[in-house]
Amino acid sequence: MADDTHVLDAPPAGASADWTIPQDWSHYTPEEHATWDKLFERQSQLLPGRASNAYLRGLDVLKLSRPGIPDFEELSDRLMKLTGWQVVAVPGLVPDDVFFDHMANRRFVAGNFIRRPDQLDYLQEPDVFHDVFGHVPMLADPVFADYLEAYGKGGQRALELGALKQLGRLYWYTVEFGLVAEPEGLRIYGAGIVSSHSETRFALTSDSPHRIGFDLARVMRTEYRIDDFQQNYFVIPSFDELLRATVETDFAPLYGELLSQPDIPVGTIVDGDKVITNGTQGYARSKALV
Repeated sequence: MADDTHVLDAPPAGASADWTIPQDWSHYTPEEHATWDKLFERQSQLLPGRASNAYLRGLDVLKLSRPGIPDFEELSDRLMKLTGWQVVAVPGLVPDDVFFDHMANRRFVAGNFIRRPDQLDYLQEPDVFHDVFGHVPMLADPVFADYLEAYGKGGQRALELGALKQLGRLYWYTVEFGLVAEPEGLRIYGAGIVSSHSETRFALTSDSPHRIGFDLARVMRTEYRIDDFQQNYFVIPSFDELLRATVETDFAPLYGELLSQPDIPVGTIVDGDKVITNGTQGYARSKALV
């Protein structure tokens, strides 16, 4: 899930009722394929020793029969054999109910456009590199694949209970910007980090952000920012524990509690936090002065 500023109200021309569109792989230009290859090479060289073992194992699923932007049909064939997931193209950000329905049925929605060569380091709206390089390797992990399906089903319920904001924070701080504790140390797995050349380093080595042990209710109370590096990251002990916390929690009473409590501002440490690193927040303060 992301900022919904650019979500359309109805499927655009050429889209199916479920908002899917043909990827139209043959229409990518050589420049667009070259942009993917440059991004792929740059990130795949940076991630060993920084990305989670599950992500690095899953990265092999993107090494398809030809270079350039992956063909979603070929990619889906490989994913289906591993975890039953497939990748479907959409025209951009889709409504929440559409997003959750696809996810609950093991369909990952991905934009089919790619950033321009002068946008390698930042793009406001997720493109095919963010969606596929960032997310798809984790879909090859059976435990994380189960977590995303459970999240999709939970999202359908959150819509009914008026708690979409709270559940969206769980997606943000795990699927997009999550860290995991592995025997070798902290590792990144969130798509927003692994697809970003600069945040890959920042999330693990900067002294600015807080790194806090994962707690479901704490995460779902915590605000986030969409326009810069994160001021806090949440660290799961394992993907098994993330899945367990999701499927064993009765979210209806939890939503009731959360909706009666104030939100926690970004960059805040609260009583009860399992603080792994207490950040200086220096980066956030320096940006505030600009």
